[in-house]
Amino acid sequence: MWAYIKDNKIEEIIARPKDMVIDDIRHSRRIFTAWTWDELNAIGIYTVEPGTQGDDRFEITSEPTYTFDSSNKKVTTKYTTTDRALDDVEAVDKDGKNILDVDGSKIINYGLKTFAKNKAKVEANGRIVKFNWLVERSIYDSSKAIPDVVKTYVAAIRKDCSDIETAITNAKDMTAFKALYLDEYNSDGSIKTVARVNRWTSDSTVKEYIR
Repeated sequence: MWAYIKDNKIEEIIARPKDMVIDDIRHSRRIFTAWTWDELNAIGIYTVEPGTQGDDRFEITSEPTYTFDSSNKKVTTKYTTTDRALDDVEAVDKDGKNILDVDGSKIINYGLKTFAKNKAKVEANGRIVKFNWLVERSIYDSSKAIPDVVKTYVAAIRKDCSDIETAITNAKDMTAFKALYLDEYNSDGSIKTVARVNRWTSDSTVKEYIR
């Protein structure tokens, strides 16, 4: 990415090479790849250094703002980030009044905690549903009971889901909430502890029953 600077002001941000007319001279788009930086700077074209955007899972990132650093002959990019809401809030209009749906119920803007809990429920269900055929089989043939190892596994998954939801509920602020998504590593780079929201009981003991 480049910027066209005139009189120390940013006139244009250039996302990709293009033909340009500068001081009544037409330049081919090839100058962006063929010319040296000194040559480009001489006609007012400078590099744009990318800024650091927020983590979209937790933050809302603003549109970029650009600043020309004449001493270092470059344009810097800056983003402003705002934390997403952790908790649910009632939607209100500009006058602070509740916004209602067609049924007259208050509209709720769900926070990250609700989305995270719902994701855990979906994940747990996805792990458990693989054994539904065993339940159906036991209904039609009482002699074929659900294996104890499967019962134990399903109970463990339900507890995992409950533990994840509890950890999410107990996260007192964004720092604590983000920590739930962080793996812990050993000195050799291997994972020591899987992030709390991704920590589920292994299905290694029940693989033969998965369908």
